[in-house]
Amino acid sequence: MSGKKPIVVVGSINQDLVAVAERIPAIGETIIGTDFQIHPGGKGANQAVAVARLGYPVHLIGRLGDDAFGDQLRTHLSSAKVDISAVAVSHGTSGVAVIEVSARGENSIIVTQGANAKVTPSDIDQNLDLIRKAGFVLTQLETPLATVEHLISICAREDVPLILDPAPARELPQSVFSKVAWFTPNETEAAFYAAGQTKLHMPSSEIAETLLRRGCQGVVLKMGSRGVCLASPKCPAQVQPAFQVNAIDTTAAGDSFNGAFAVALMLGKSPHESAAFAAAAAAVSVTRAGAQPSMPTMPEVLSFIDKHMPVKS
Repeated sequence: MSGKKPIVVVGSINQDLVAVAERIPAIGETIIGTDFQIHPGGKGANQAVAVARLGYPVHLIGRLGDDAFGDQLRTHLSSAKVDISAVAVSHGTSGVAVIEVSARGENSIIVTQGANAKVTPSDIDQNLDLIRKAGFVLTQLETPLATVEHLISICAREDVPLILDPAPARELPQSVFSKVAWFTPNETEAAFYAAGQTKLHMPSSEIAETLLRRGCQGVVLKMGSRGVCLASPKCPAQVQPAFQVNAIDTTAAGDSFNGAFAVALMLGKSPHESAAFAAAAAAVSVTRAGAQPSMPTMPEVLSFIDKHMPVKS
């Protein structure tokens, strides 16, 4: 795939610190934990690793701190074959998520942005040549909104298609929607952008059409175990059912989907074919523990599709 235009991801890079206990402690209480794990995370890094694991060239634009976590995350991304030449270093801490998990699966999370909060429009400008050469740019909302808006405007100006994963949900200027090639919310985020609510009691096709009316060029509504709903002005809303698997950990399944969706589009698949391919990648990822460690390779996705999709006669 060396002759292909690369995919460029702009986004967050975190170290996830996960403490497991029978229950989440009350304020002021100390309890004994049963497990502790450290995982690389951040939606930007997750999506970049998802692309790299599929064997497609990918560059990550972001920031790490000059702390030990920054060194560890840099080493991990490099070993995953993510090009991190555009990842800058800021004085201070890297992004960190402190996660408490109970035996029942409940969690409590504190995210400290650290270096992610220092990704500025100048970081975008300094990597303009890289963005111009991209086949797709992927971004999310875990870095400053001013930076995301600047990136979206640059991509529109340079005619580089951009996929926006609008997470965590936050208010966006109306002008953003028409500049995004694919808008990929989950159901909670879609409800927020469609009607300012946390839930919408309407069919997925109506939600997708509502988002199209906001100006989106294309919408992929991620519905977890119910699949995805894809719609564009040229194509009525259509649902791609989810693959039935024994899910162990759904962490970063959406990031796996976004990375795989971009790869499939770059390989010349239609949007619907790309959604099916991405759904397969996400299905493989949820059968494994962890975020980035769960991302599948291209042979694994193709093997999964062979086993789970009917052969057309």
